Parts: sequence; structure tokens; C-alpha cells
Amino acid sequence: MDNVLKNSRQTSERAENSYFEGDRVIWIVVFMLAAISILVVYSAAGSLAFRRMEGDTEYYLLKHASLVLLSLVAMWLCHKVDFRYYSRLSRFALLISVPILIATWFFGTTINEATRWITIPFINQSFQASDLAKLALIANVASMLSKRQQSIHEFQRAILPILFWCGLICGLIALSDLSGAALLFATCVLLMFIGRVPVRYLGMLFFIGITVAILALQIGQRKETAMRRFTNFISTDHKEIPFQTEQSYIAIASGELTGKGPGNSDQRNFLPYPYSDFIFAIIVEEYGLFGGFFVIMLYLTLLYRGMLAMAKSERAFGGLLSAGLSFSLVVQAFVHMGVTLGVVPVTGLPLPLLSMGGTSLFFTGIALGIILSVSRGEIEDLEPQTQADEEKIFRRG
Repeated sequence: MDNVLKNSRQTSERAENSYFEGDRVIWIVVFMLAAISILVVYSAAGSLAFRRMEGDTEYYLLKHASLVLLSLVAMWLCHKVDFRYYSRLSRFALLISVPILIATWFFGTTINEATRWITIPFINQSFQASDLAKLALIANVASMLSKRQQSIHEFQRAILPILFWCGLICGLIALSDLSGAALLFATCVLLMFIGRVPVRYLGMLFFIGITVAILALQIGQRKETAMRRFTNFISTDHKEIPFQTEQSYIAIASGELTGKGPGNSDQRNFLPYPYSDFIFAIIVEEYGLFGGFFVIMLYLTLLYRGMLAMAKSERAFGGLLSAGLSFSLVVQAFVHMGVTLGVVPVTGLPLPLLSMGGTSLFFTGIALGIILSVSRGEIEDLEPQTQADEEKIFRRG
């Protein structure tokens, strides 16, 4: 009877593992962030619902919950795919990203003086092309670095293609999203550093980045906005504090240690985009510094587990891919928090997996699924070795 119960437990554990494979800690972190997201967006979007939906607050709750569910489904599907296939898909995704970014620049929808969205025909759904391009570039840089490890010191063969794609994609994104392009550029620099690229070539990448940024400011849409925000940030005159930053300060200060409680935010009625660009301020207002610290710890845990997957990976591509995606997501989260705290200039970066959004949530789910795929692949690679070692020990015994 005991053997039957033991076999039943083992069978159920294997069935559970077959559905949710990879790093279990990452799964737990993601589910926690998803639950927090639904709660906070429901509260933060209350004023928006009253303005646009005549008080139907459940509209944005159901819409955002469905988008979170879609991102989790995308994550689950992507974690089931062997991460080595993403090396092949990344080049195709990168190639189609270029015309999509150009089409968005010329024919996209302009919101808040930035043309970042393009409407997909037939389904009439907006799509942010930069999210696809960011994921494609990170995966492709990881792929190129892993394939060129034996010739990493050869500039024309190993380095030049990476510099070209980094400059092209970051430049196209910077035309309408300077902060997003800067974050992507920093991720590429990190990947090249981890990928043993010589320092002199990293210096060339910085030169290319500065040149592309200057050109994007001159040609693109964000020059005046970027200069105004930077000037306000470095200004010593407290009267020049931007309105949204001032309201964010009020939200954070009024939250104190334990917060006002779920749904009791006052600044959601004054703070611009409290459900996306400044959602961390609403989190601290409703859940206090303890709640804000808990969210920070979740992101730090995600970064640690992503880097752990890199350290355990026996393949260069898997390690670079996990490191690049983990770094990109978590640094974006901390830049968002820095904006709400006033330690960096105001940007339009959402908080990954927490802010309300369609394309950003979907591609965040894909990125997390790829990280899980890397950890799942390494676990599967280690299992036969572990079993073989156990058989050897058993025979010796």
C-alpha cells in the first residue's frame, strides 16, 4: 500500500512538472506579479473608467485580466519550446522588425507626440513594433556572440555585424522612444561584455550609440520632450518640478509604511497615467513602503534566478539569452521606479508585468517564457547525468 501511494505521488509530481517546467521560483514570482498587477490596475484605472466608460470600472479590470492571462499563456507556450530554436527565429524576427519600425514611423498612430504604434489590419488592434524589435535584437545578439566565440577578436567577421544591428535597431527605436532605445543599448553592451568582446570594440559601440542618439534627436520626434525633461531634472529650482513627478511624490509620501489599503488611492485622480507610467507610485500609496519593497524584492529575485540560469547553462547561447532578457526586464523595472522617485528623468517606460498594456505585457510574457525555457533545457540536460551518477553509485554499493 505504501508503494502504491509513493508511486502515485511520484506520478502526480511528474505530471505537475510536465505542465510547469523550468525554474519554479520564476513561476512563483511571475504569478505574484500578475496578481498584484490585476489588483493595482483595477484601482489605478478607476478614474479612467469613470471618464471614458461612464463608471464601468469592471471594463478595465476584465480587459487587463484577459491581457495578463494572454501573457501567461504566451509564457507557458514559449517555455515549452527548446530555447535553441530561438536562435533561428531571432534572425527572422530581426529582419521583419526593420520594415515594421519604418512603417510605424511613417504610418503609425501618434500618441503623446510619439509614433510608436501601428494598427494591425482586419483586427483593428494597435501594436508597438519596438517591443518585437527589442526581443529580436537581444536574442540575435546572444546568438551571434555564441556562434563567434572562437573568432571573437576578428572585427569584420565577429564584431561588425553585431555593431550594425545594434546601431540600426536602436536608432530606429530612438526616433520615437529614446529611453527604450537607451535601455536596449545598455543590454547589448552587457551581452557583449559577457560574451568576451574586447574592450576596444565596446568603446566603438559606445561611439556608435552616441552618434545614433544625436541623429535620432535631430531627426526624431522626442528632441524637445527629452531636452525639457532633462532640464527639469537637473534644475535646482523646485518650482520646475514636473506635474507628474510632484503628484508621484505626494502618492509615495502619503502611503507611509503600510499604505492606505487596496483601492484607496487618492492620487490616481491627479497623477497622469497612474495605471502604466506611474503605477509604482500607486503601489506605494496603497500598500506602503512595505508593499513597494516587496515588489522590488520580486524583481531582484527574478534577476537572480535569470542570472543563475546563465551560470548553470553549458551553452553560450542559453546563458547569454537568459542574462540579456533578465537584465532588460529588471533594469526597465528599476528605471520605472526611479522615475516615480524622481532619481531619473521622466520616461514612458511601463513596469514589466504590472503596468496596463497590450503589446508590452505580451512580449514580457514571451521573454519570461524564454528564460524559463533556458532553465528547463539545462535541467533536462542535467537529469540523465544525475541518473547515470546514481546508477554508478548504486553499482559500486
